[in-house]
Amino acid sequence: MVPPIPRDDKLAALRSHHAANPHPDAVSDPAFTAGDPFFDARDIVQVKYEMLRRVHQEGQSVSRVAPAFGFSRPTFYQAQALFVLHGLPGLLPQRPGPKRAHKLDEPVIAFLQQVLADDPSIRADTLAQLLRDQVGLFVHPRSIERALARDAKKRQGPHP
Repeated sequence: MVPPIPRDDKLAALRSHHAANPHPDAVSDPAFTAGDPFFDARDIVQVKYEMLRRVHQEGQSVSRVAPAFGFSRPTFYQAQALFVLHGLPGLLPQRPGPKRAHKLDEPVIAFLQQVLADDPSIRADTLAQLLRDQVGLFVHPRSIERALARDAKKRQGPHP
């Protein structure tokens, strides 16, 4: 028999994988409130999976199930679509915010490189000001530094 994992260690693991439920107290489903250690309302993936299972395997209504698991109907349908497309990993919360440097596209990088070619001593804060004044684009200087570093690495090509 496998010894149970201490609950604090599990919560730390859930947090490190971005799988901790931000509102475990909103889960009122009896499986999670009966005290069975298998069902953990702090585990967002388990909560979403069990919610989907109740509807698809037990035939319960979305209107009844979603609130019992602390979710809205639209959130249920979003979880369902992600599960269909990606399986269990689709139930993990996605990191918020942009997934790439969407402001610093190739034409903007080319503009920055031309400015640097004319004067290599220009700093990122000055480049940010130039982007604001000439292009109307508000970008943090550190974002410019990272984008230029990524571009330089990309142009170097793969290492042998």
